[in-house]
Amino acid sequence: MQQRTIRVWSGIHKWTSLICTAFILMLCITGLPLIFHDEIDEALDTQQWQPANPDGELLPLDRILSIALENQPGGTPLFMSFDKDRPVVNVTTGPAPDAAAGDMHFASYDRTSGETVPAHENGVMDFILQLHTDMFLGLPGMLFLGAMGILLFLAIVSGVVLYAPFMRKLDFGTVRKSKTRRIKWLDYHNLLGVITIAWLAVVTLTGVVNTLSTPILDTWRDQSLADLAQGYDDQSVPEPGEMASLDSAVNEAVKAAPDRTLQFVAFPGGMWSTDFHYAVFLHGNTSLTQHLITPALINARTGEFAAMREMPWYVKTLALSGPLHFGDYGGLPLKILWAVLDVLTIVVLGSGLYLWASRRRPVTSEVRASQEANSPSVTATP
Repeated sequence: MQQRTIRVWSGIHKWTSLICTAFILMLCITGLPLIFHDEIDEALDTQQWQPANPDGELLPLDRILSIALENQPGGTPLFMSFDKDRPVVNVTTGPAPDAAAGDMHFASYDRTSGETVPAHENGVMDFILQLHTDMFLGLPGMLFLGAMGILLFLAIVSGVVLYAPFMRKLDFGTVRKSKTRRIKWLDYHNLLGVITIAWLAVVTLTGVVNTLSTPILDTWRDQSLADLAQGYDDQSVPEPGEMASLDSAVNEAVKAAPDRTLQFVAFPGGMWSTDFHYAVFLHGNTSLTQHLITPALINARTGEFAAMREMPWYVKTLALSGPLHFGDYGGLPLKILWAVLDVLTIVVLGSGLYLWASRRRPVTSEVRASQEANSPSVTATP
């Protein structure tokens, strides 16, 4: 590789790293507890909740929805989801179908009695998740973090390009502990960078996809579901009292896909549905397909089945990116691996900042001569 090309790639690596490192460090630090969010939620849940009637009949979904709306007068139903291992129905309401996340109200109900289920006390985890997702800035914050992710990916690519000329005089994995502190940390930086590179690239790209969730879902609604809204031009989003039975809508969806499991329901007017349909989402029953959801659209006024649409590739990518980003595919062993690689990445980022800062310090002629005599001519540091 020519020296001019090396200088160009070195400049790309330096500036992309410097711009994004502080934010990526924040994401790595906040992402560490989020990897174990299930385990932390369980540990923080000191209330051993039990259903009121463990062997009793489950209440209809319409009844649960009615109770939720009674508890939130004037509220509009937005989502209904279901716990996997408890007879619990979660209902999200808001002041309007397109309510912002901060205006939504979330409550859980015992499906055997209709009683409210105590909420998890997860204030700290909720704070960490919000900071990790959008820094409390909403969509602009998500898009900004997505841009930082793109810069990180460019830093990864440029680091790979620079690694070969950097290591041409050294054996793979060499750490020159007898040299100066800066050279030793340079070797650690490059070694750990190579170890984590594949994982970091995957987590970076899935993170970028997750930051685009709002435009991805808007595109899905505007393109893939646009034809389903034809013929409703003179109608408004139905009010709760104008909607058909939710139980009937769910039954229609399950009949259309008997090999799938109910995951959640999106009510008319929200981002996960059209203005005129229930979107009943069902998922597969394997470790992979459980993250691939298919919506059945049910006319919200009549309860008639309208269509079942496979998610387009970009929405499937979004659905798979979330679990992969946090290592949710392989249980606790994969989460532990994700955590170890996360910690190593924090070391890589911290060492990169140290190497950049140390380059600004005065260097004596003797030290410089020693470095030039024993170090490769190209470094892959910021």
